[in-house]
Amino acid sequence: MIELHDVRKAFHQGQPNEYWALNGITLSLALGQVTALHGASGSGKTTLLTVIGGLARPTSGRVRLGGQDISGLPERFLTALRRQRFGFVFQQFNLIAGLSALDNVLLPAYPLGLPRAELVARARALLEGLEMGHRLHAAVQTLSGGEQQRVAIARALVNQPDILIADEPTANLDTALSQQLLDILARLHAQGTTIILSSHDPRVLDSGLVQRRVALRDGRVVNAGQGG
Repeated sequence: MIELHDVRKAFHQGQPNEYWALNGITLSLALGQVTALHGASGSGKTTLLTVIGGLARPTSGRVRLGGQDISGLPERFLTALRRQRFGFVFQQFNLIAGLSALDNVLLPAYPLGLPRAELVARARALLEGLEMGHRLHAAVQTLSGGEQQRVAIARALVNQPDILIADEPTANLDTALSQQLLDILARLHAQGTTIILSSHDPRVLDSGLVQRRVALRDGRVVNAGQGG
């Protein structure tokens, strides 16, 4: 279970431009479930994803994973937890310019200490499954937005995480590639992966993949959906 209790998140706290992105989120998310966060721009979806995944700490409140308070972990333990348990697909991709698509996918996998040949085979299979096999060695800055998104998805999956967090994963994908992504997510879910994503895409929200929809507005949960 992922549990959030009265989670609040401020940016520029104490400054004239102080902004509270999350305003008291209390929510429980079952492991093994596919949950979609939805709401208008500025509702807090992205911030909530980063807090759940340990990329940002709440200003107040607690986040627990399997009963463990992860929001209070020292940074080195939190880093290890993210590497072992979470995969992230960011809306802005966060790829490393100057490196190839393949090398970008490999980066999070190196700390695993596995043989390079095994890691390369895993990364190639992911990219080929996303129709990027012909662009393995292309520098990522030369790729289209949709191609960069697919590299980002492959990178998120390379460590075979049991929790996948995705921020608007179909934002730059056409209908066919969006369906491919949903098929990939469905296979991951069938293997036991917990998936938490944000989306305003009806192709995602209305798909058979999503089991629970959580609506946000102004940093608050306005509809926790079934199971909330």
